[in-house]
Amino acid sequence: MKILMVLTSHDELGDTGKKTGFWLEEFAAPYYVFKDAGAQITLASPKGGQPPLDPSSDTEDAQTDATERFKSDDAAQKDLANTTKLSNISADDFDAIFYPGGHGPLWDLAEDSDSRTLIETFSANDRPIGAVCHAPAVFRHTQGADGKSLVSGKTVTGFTNTEEEGVGLTDVVPFLVEDMLKSNGGNYKKGDDWASFVVTDGKLVTGQNPASSAKAARKLLALL
Repeated sequence: MKILMVLTSHDELGDTGKKTGFWLEEFAAPYYVFKDAGAQITLASPKGGQPPLDPSSDTEDAQTDATERFKSDDAAQKDLANTTKLSNISADDFDAIFYPGGHGPLWDLAEDSDSRTLIETFSANDRPIGAVCHAPAVFRHTQGADGKSLVSGKTVTGFTNTEEEGVGLTDVVPFLVEDMLKSNGGNYKKGDDWASFVVTDGKLVTGQNPASSAKAARKLLALL
């Protein structure tokens, strides 16, 4: 069982002068769900090497059992510091693909042609695809075999407009995940803000926010 996890390489939070990147919990929780299930995990990012960590996800109040486990796991830290460049990845080598969130993917992975090709190949081969929180941004330009948006007619979730408002970044992000999924024809569903909420439609698994990351990973595993 081989799972590809794709992280952002983008670290600038719009024109705020602040840093962003991937969200630690959304990487760590799925990583250990997969690892504990015996999966062979490969980490990739557009630029390769160490992906940028969103500093907001590294504060004391953002820590969970999974993030604490990661911080004492030298092997996992080494893996993360040496992600494979996305352009060197072949979809044929993996059984499933999973995207952790953080605001970074809104800028790079949403527009990345290598990521788009991977997702479309996984979809065409009916292999599981997972994305949590801001990571459903990766479906902005992806298409299904019918030429329509990959999420068109599919039940999906992702970071809500009200959650974005709650973190004060509505006017900073290049687009809102909820609005994009709806405009692409997705049947957008959501739970309460900040509560775990995950939906599965066929081989597509999406989670709403950081609290949804472990459950989204378990749902992806269930499809394998």
